[in-house]
Amino acid sequence: MTKESFRINGENLLKKVKELIAEGNIRKISIHDKDGKEIMNFPLTVGVVGALLAPVLAAIGALAALIGECAITVEKED
Repeated sequence: MTKESFRINGENLLKKVKELIAEGNIRKISIHDKDGKEIMNFPLTVGVVGALLAPVLAAIGALAALIGECAITVEKED
């Protein structure tokens, strides 16, 4: 398993998370504030798509409106 981190502005957070989910090999996504404190963390298991992701994406959208700079850490399957 590999980890990648991205620094991103809150306004682009939801778009980036959707792009990462579309890649399909993501196991877990964590969102951290600019100080490194974990704000949100959610696993992505095989089969979690569509309606099951809607509440998570809504929460990320609300979070994006409240924070400035953040970091996304992604765990990917090799």
